[in-house]
Amino acid sequence: MKPPAESLAGRVEITAEPYPFPFYAKHCALLMIDLQRDFLEPGGFGETLGNDVSLLRRTIDPNQRLLNAWRAAGLTVVHTREGHLPDLSDLPETKRTRARSSLTIGDRGPMGRILIRGEAGHAIIPELYPTAEERVIDKPGKGAFWATGLHDYLQARSIRQLIVTGVTTEVCVHTTVREANDRGYDCLVLADCVGSYFPAFHATALEMISAQGGIFGWVANSDAVLPHLR
Repeated sequence: MKPPAESLAGRVEITAEPYPFPFYAKHCALLMIDLQRDFLEPGGFGETLGNDVSLLRRTIDPNQRLLNAWRAAGLTVVHTREGHLPDLSDLPETKRTRARSSLTIGDRGPMGRILIRGEAGHAIIPELYPTAEERVIDKPGKGAFWATGLHDYLQARSIRQLIVTGVTTEVCVHTTVREANDRGYDCLVLADCVGSYFPAFHATALEMISAQGGIFGWVANSDAVLPHLR
């Protein structure tokens, strides 16, 4: 999915693996995946399952710097939230029962009903909270394109590239990048802006994205992007 000829003059190259990412700012959106309170905050659902949320919270500062610079440049920002309708009509039974933990989707957790739209834990963390102008995509699955209007929203704005951040690297980030790849988007995943409760999974997931000449996309750090937004 190449940018139209009239925009080619705006191309810059961002240092990345497996080779430089051809960045067209006017045709690129920042896609921030599931940076929600229940996943990142102490006392949330993630921590109640025994996870170390500091492994996700390390992504907050670099995401803040990137988001502030992206906003200042006037570029497209999209946030996603994983969650379900209060009546659970969009929740497959297999997803609800698979984890076999003491708490599951729809149960009452520390921040309200777990992964239910409108509950406190479902909200995006205050440090990265969307502005009124920024699109928020509510998704019932791991990927941001399934059962959402994300593709239509991006197409209407001539978006052909995505810089992807958020959590978790090997689940919702990876699923979304794979979905985007099949729809023709070029994806650059920022290693310092994505995180996992499992460091080994995080590292392997990033390697898989850039393997074989960029089979799913590119990988870089946010410091490689920021100079091109000033």
